Amino acid sequence: MKISIGCDHSALDLKNVLIDYLKEKGHEVTDRGTYTKDSCDYTDYGYAVAKDVQSGAADKGIVICFTGIGMSMIANKVKGVRCALVGSKDAAQLTREHNDSNCLALSAKYTGYALAKEIVDIWLNTEFSHNERHQRRINKITKYEEEF
Repeated sequence: MKISIGCDHSALDLKNVLIDYLKEKGHEVTDRGTYTKDSCDYTDYGYAVAKDVQSGAADKGIVICFTGIGMSMIANKVKGVRCALVGSKDAAQLTREHNDSNCLALSAKYTGYALAKEIVDIWLNTEFSHNERHQRRINKITKYEEEF
């Protein structure tokens, strides 16, 4: 699977751990930065990942910042991206089954390396349920995006 990943300065270590982990699992990873711990704007990196997902250059995206909140907000500004801020294994499963999320936001502050790897595994390996009510809601999200 092609995965685009990006972070801000506070999440560099977690991003690098996940890049190595994803490559070990056989995924093709595009690193959209940042590459140093120098202060930066998360928006630049989250937007780059979301654009990769939107364009099809990546099958899925992972964005990481201190809380994950800012990254999820910027990623969700890109049409066609459904980014979920996830902090538990259960939420990782549900956001794929119910929301067909194509971008995952993580918190470097609240998510340790082991949990982050588990969340990523579950998120990548869980399929959308194709349940009628869930599809209906995703269709509404897509329709609302057309208003902008």
